[in-house]
Amino acid sequence: MKNNDKRPNKNSAFKPKLKTNERGNLKTNRFEKAKSKPNPHFEKKTQDEKLRREKNKQENKKESINKPTSKTRTQRTEQPKREFNKERNSEDKFEKRGNKTVFKKTDKKFERPARVPAKNTISEKSKEKSSYSSKANETWRLNRYISNSGVCSRREADNLIAKGEISVNGKVMKELGFKVRPTDEVKYKGKVLRKEKPVYVLLNKPKDFITTTNDPQGRKTVMDLVKKATTERIYPVGRLDRNTTGLLLFTNDGEMAKKLSHPSYEVQKIYRVQLDKPFDEEGLEKLKEGLELEDGISKVDNAAILSPDGFSVGVELHIGKNRIVRRMFAHLGYEVIRLDRTVYAGLTKETLGRGQYRLLNEREIIRLRFFNKRGQ
Repeated sequence: MKNNDKRPNKNSAFKPKLKTNERGNLKTNRFEKAKSKPNPHFEKKTQDEKLRREKNKQENKKESINKPTSKTRTQRTEQPKREFNKERNSEDKFEKRGNKTVFKKTDKKFERPARVPAKNTISEKSKEKSSYSSKANETWRLNRYISNSGVCSRREADNLIAKGEISVNGKVMKELGFKVRPTDEVKYKGKVLRKEKPVYVLLNKPKDFITTTNDPQGRKTVMDLVKKATTERIYPVGRLDRNTTGLLLFTNDGEMAKKLSHPSYEVQKIYRVQLDKPFDEEGLEKLKEGLELEDGISKVDNAAILSPDGFSVGVELHIGKNRIVRRMFAHLGYEVIRLDRTVYAGLTKETLGRGQYRLLNEREIIRLRFFNKRGQ
């Protein structure tokens, strides 16, 4: 027999359906239970609001007590004005001193403070005097003073001194190592020599010009290109061959010229070389490793092929030997057709056409003046 009893099992999750009227009774019972039970959060909120109200009342009472009355306000407004707001009569402003009418002196409070001398004025003056005295006591070799005045080079100045053509303070001076001061009067052929202002000229040298100050054969020299650059006597620093083009520096600053031309400073020079046949990677390695020439081993600092056909090569070196670039490529079996110096001691020929020159700017002069040895 089948068991048709449909009573739900206690352990089963089945819940019997309720009728509509029974559902409503359950809801009302829930709300009534919630009202009967106290809500702690709600009660706490009401208590906090009560405390706030009491605090606000106490603060309002304190403010009302501390507020000034109408009498105190009237007393403040009725106080007399300060004395400096009063209008002064003309008699109060002026007074007679002898035959003149002058403004009266104000109170001591408003008097302008007496001027106090600046600090260390005496020390600054003494410093200036010491600097002037040091300049006055500065000594120069006589041949250097003559060369800086623009007459000739130091070697030629030694010859002039030995011949007795130079006088110092009215006396003929034949001593080569003699030292003069800026206050001394040095004369050559009756003319007083003065120290020249240093000048620096950069030239983009063209072909067929010799790097020399004078040519006995009457050929064109680089001095013909820069003769209008300055009135001071300038001379080229270093040399470029007749057929070599590019940067050439001129100056009357003997110390800087000696510095840039001395091999120990290893001044950077970059050349663009045009060859008669294509150059290869093997030749680049040989240039960097070093070539043994008749005057010793010579190598470049860097080298690169500039054109896709290999005819143009860039070379960077610091060697100051005569015709060194041409001799190195000739040793490898190449003939140099064109040779152009594009960089010299950090100077470039931007905006400088062939045969043109320009004066160096202040930044370039400072860079050359504080030029250090390579690698320092």
